[in-house]
Amino acid sequence: MTLDSDLSSYTPMMQQYLQLKAEYPDILLFYRMGDFYELFFEDAKRASELLDITLTKRGRSVGEPIPMAGVPYHAVEGYLAKLVQLGESVAICEQIGDPATTKGPVERQIVRIVTPGTISDEALLPERQDNLIACIYQEKKLFGLATLDMSSGRFQISEHTNEASVTAELQRIMPVEILYPENFAAMSLLEHHKGLRRRPIWEFELVTAIKLLNKQFGTQDLKGFGVEKAIVALCAAGCLLQYAKETQRTALPHINAISLAQESDFIIIDVASRRNLELTQNLAGGTENTLAAVLDYCNTPMGSRLLKRWIHQPLRQCEKLLKRQNAVKQLLNTDLYSALKPFLQQIGDMERILARVALRSARPRDLTRLRHGLGQIPDILSLLQQHNDGQFDTLLGQIKDFTELYQLLSKAIIDTPPLLIRDGGVIAPGYNAELDEWRDLASGATQFLENLEIRERQTTGIDSLKIGFNAVHGYYIQISRGQAEKAPAHYVRRQTLKNAERFIIPELKNHEDKVLKAQGAALALEKQLYEELFDLVLPHLADLQLTSLALAELDILANLAERAETLNYVAPTFSKQIEIKIEGGRHPVVETVLQQPFISNPLQLNQQRHLLIITGPNMGGKSTYMRQTALIALMAYIGSFVPAESAMIGPLDRIFTRIGASDDLASGRSTFMVEMSEMANILHQATNHSLVLIDEIGRGTSTYDGLSLAWACAEWLATELRSLTLFATHYFELTALPDQLSGCMNIHLDAKEHGDTIAFMHSVQDGAASKSYGLAVAQLAGVPRPVIQLAKNKLKQLETLSKHNTQSNLQTELDFAAEPVVDERTQALVQYLASLDPDELTPKQALAELYQLKKLQQS
Repeated sequence: MTLDSDLSSYTPMMQQYLQLKAEYPDILLFYRMGDFYELFFEDAKRASELLDITLTKRGRSVGEPIPMAGVPYHAVEGYLAKLVQLGESVAICEQIGDPATTKGPVERQIVRIVTPGTISDEALLPERQDNLIACIYQEKKLFGLATLDMSSGRFQISEHTNEASVTAELQRIMPVEILYPENFAAMSLLEHHKGLRRRPIWEFELVTAIKLLNKQFGTQDLKGFGVEKAIVALCAAGCLLQYAKETQRTALPHINAISLAQESDFIIIDVASRRNLELTQNLAGGTENTLAAVLDYCNTPMGSRLLKRWIHQPLRQCEKLLKRQNAVKQLLNTDLYSALKPFLQQIGDMERILARVALRSARPRDLTRLRHGLGQIPDILSLLQQHNDGQFDTLLGQIKDFTELYQLLSKAIIDTPPLLIRDGGVIAPGYNAELDEWRDLASGATQFLENLEIRERQTTGIDSLKIGFNAVHGYYIQISRGQAEKAPAHYVRRQTLKNAERFIIPELKNHEDKVLKAQGAALALEKQLYEELFDLVLPHLADLQLTSLALAELDILANLAERAETLNYVAPTFSKQIEIKIEGGRHPVVETVLQQPFISNPLQLNQQRHLLIITGPNMGGKSTYMRQTALIALMAYIGSFVPAESAMIGPLDRIFTRIGASDDLASGRSTFMVEMSEMANILHQATNHSLVLIDEIGRGTSTYDGLSLAWACAEWLATELRSLTLFATHYFELTALPDQLSGCMNIHLDAKEHGDTIAFMHSVQDGAASKSYGLAVAQLAGVPRPVIQLAKNKLKQLETLSKHNTQSNLQTELDFAAEPVVDERTQALVQYLASLDPDELTPKQALAELYQLKKLQQS
């Protein structure tokens, strides 16, 4: 929108609009006009396309009609939800002046800015997943990352020493909005993310950031939070907090702490591994058939969100894990999880309700849901105390009893209030005497009207006379048509009906004025009392937030106990040795979707047996076996029971998977390039405490290239890194590795052939597979029989040719040190070619030499 700085040619209202719009030229402005939010100029055109609303016109600008579009104020949430899902931001402009006392345009003001990352409205938020805004900053090779959940107040920072770590963290948290400095160099990190917001560099100044954070938390320094040394991350946090204040236009008391997340506290899972393991999102982008879909049967939305954070950040501290595990055992053994369920189901989303209370945007039904949730706490505390053997001491210390606050909210708000405070009727009778008086008057002072009706009947002698009220015409005296002529002269006709006449008299008119005034006064007082309720709740905010977090954790633990009982999971044990030992392991997701029983399998990895070469047919279960190992380990490190007969898991620092690949054409990378990039990341980052899953490395290039790479990668993992590694392959040559490398073993997934068919046994056996069964699998896939027969014939030819190569020659080739074996004919050809000088040959001579080469080749 290009406009002249001189606004004199516009109407006063449009001048006001343009002045407000100039503050936020890059985002949509919802300008309140009566019952609508209106948009003008380019905003109107854009909103019309994004929201599929009608584009109209209003007035003229520079001789042209002004484009206009609008949405009803009472339905605005639906439109805002659509816009934030598209990554758009909206400035909300409200009327704050009184139209009755204002000359010219009513005073308006931008009261908040709705952005994808700073929303707190219930209707705009995904219920069971976090909605985060992030801010990134870089100094030299160090990256600082700050994240904020506006709907809960959770504020966290972290620092990262390389781009791979930042990418993994952004993939984990999936922010809906990302702030970055205008001079940010590593834009490639952000190119696949939506909601990018460039911010001026001065917003990242350290001194300003520390001052802003201390003011927010009411502290003199940040040492109490343990973040004072994370300088680069604090710069990002300062910018993020400033942005939050700018968009909300109000105090943010629910943001009362900041924490530092350190990589050493968690098992690190990179981007590719999160995708391959399908933790909370499947490969198609949905949520079905993921680990979270199997584990998340939480009773509260806040419990569900916290569980997903646990899944994406497995802990490395065994003490905390054992506390979680012991709590799950107690909940399971005493059936306490079942007893808690009806109370947890009624807690609701206390975490997000408290955020709206803090922002003073909570609606009446938010407060009734909060009240209802607080009412469940005494029963929950009682149950925990009855069954506590020490496992619930921490939770009991965090969950407070809010009986007084519950009683206040019960007294203050009716059981089922209207949706909005502006509708009135929210504050309960008996809570405030003055409000009750105004309401009595506003309701019509029934006794006065009854007395007036009796008096007028007696005075006029009209027995059909009665007093009534409707919203359009107000109070009236109604007389039947047959007696209407008896109406006294001071009766003023107000309305004529088919069978009656309606009149008004000064006394009734005065009463009507009083009633209307009382209605306005009652509503104004009710709004005031509602605002005062926030003041009465906010002193409890910190304790309420701590309680909501503890209830979310209790919800998860009860949920994990239920899952363990329902799905037959067992408690894993933690070892101090580098090892993974699983008996009867199962894939937690696959077993829930299979119609037939899942074939469980054992696994043993340790320092003497740290690389397993896995062979077997396609569809034989290699990928399932590998993934289930990673998922069992991950589940153990969130405190969950696991799908196995028994499991012992040693210390892990990272989980890597290199399973499957696809083109990344947008970045100009082929399947093989993607594969090699993922493999490079593993070889650079893995340690002897890492769990590494490799499936079919080297298949995207020629046979010898691929085999060479696969061999080299396996050997490096086995000898240099000594990671706990599952290495699945169709290169049978790799089965020779255990003969050369210590700590390397062969295992295979079994299959049986019956004529032209194949049966997959899905059971893990020691040793290498006898064959690949590739043709049998191709036949199962529906490849035409003639093609299968051609392949069988070709296979026989290749197998015959391969017999000419001795085992020693093959081994020498695999060692990459042998000279190529050359027969006499080939040697003669090479020598003849070496004797030729193409630059000295005429075309006729070159043709003659070509015939000679052909003759040598055929001899």
